[in-house]
Amino acid sequence: MSEARAGLSGTARHVTVSAPGKVNLSLRVGPPGADGYHPVATVYLAVSLRETVTAIARTDGRVTVGPCPRQVSLVDAHDVPWDERNLAHRAAVHLRTALGLDEATHGVHLDVAKQVPVAGGMGGGSADAAAALLACSVLWETGHTRSELAELAAPLGADVPFAVLGGAAVGLGTGAELTPVAARTPVHLVLVPADAGLSTPVVFGTLDELRRDGHVPEGPAHPEVNQEVVRALTAADPLALATAMDNDLQTPAVALFPDLGDVLDLGLDEGALRGMVSGSGPTLLFVVPDEHSALSLATAVEERTGVRALPVHGPVAGAHVL
Repeated sequence: MSEARAGLSGTARHVTVSAPGKVNLSLRVGPPGADGYHPVATVYLAVSLRETVTAIARTDGRVTVGPCPRQVSLVDAHDVPWDERNLAHRAAVHLRTALGLDEATHGVHLDVAKQVPVAGGMGGGSADAAAALLACSVLWETGHTRSELAELAAPLGADVPFAVLGGAAVGLGTGAELTPVAARTPVHLVLVPADAGLSTPVVFGTLDELRRDGHVPEGPAHPEVNQEVVRALTAADPLALATAMDNDLQTPAVALFPDLGDVLDLGLDEGALRGMVSGSGPTLLFVVPDEHSALSLATAVEERTGVRALPVHGPVAGAHVL
């Protein structure tokens, strides 16, 4: 038994919640403000690759977190910090503090089963935080709706409110100002994780350097939403979606991880409508017409690269109790 799980009773009250990873179908980035943050205009899509968090009541007032011992994770999580730096841990502490709950009677251990690539630009840590928020809210009987939890989630990071709500949405500001997009028909994608992660701050910093040096155009102070992507989602038109997608972080991500360019070319050779870096990378996403095409492309990419490719779809629901 891990130190974090020490003292847990086998009969302790618990709640299990699932929350989705995401891709950015458009990500436009402005120059950093005085606070160092970059304004963005993005289109989020929640996808069928999900994280699971079980909140288990503690009687000693502590908040602890660790890998779920009952479920094998699909990703290498050895770089995940299982301490107060973990986003799920931070979410539980944030909820307890924001609501003024008594620490002595609101302890919790969080078991995390990871399926979303770590440091892959897909918001896996944010999904953990979203799942932890809902799980602790139910465990502690706070009575909050998901919309209310999404508002509480904003200080935890731009992607956390979206992971709470799921579906498809436009994100503005830091990405946390959300407007739902009515995307009803599934978009089929193939995700190709890399064998190493990329630091989001480093990718943003590299974009700034490339812009200062004139290698890529400056972004507007207030980026505008890619309405062509929104229209393609609402029209369920994968070809129009593939044509319209954009990501200002793709160039710096490929500059930091040049092999991504080769895999993007490979995906197009194998029939993808479009390939793009997901968020800050290095996970790649490929748009395909349908589920059969997704399975075929995933198989071809695996055979040619030896990398496990993941056929997924979206939009899917946000955080919910299992």
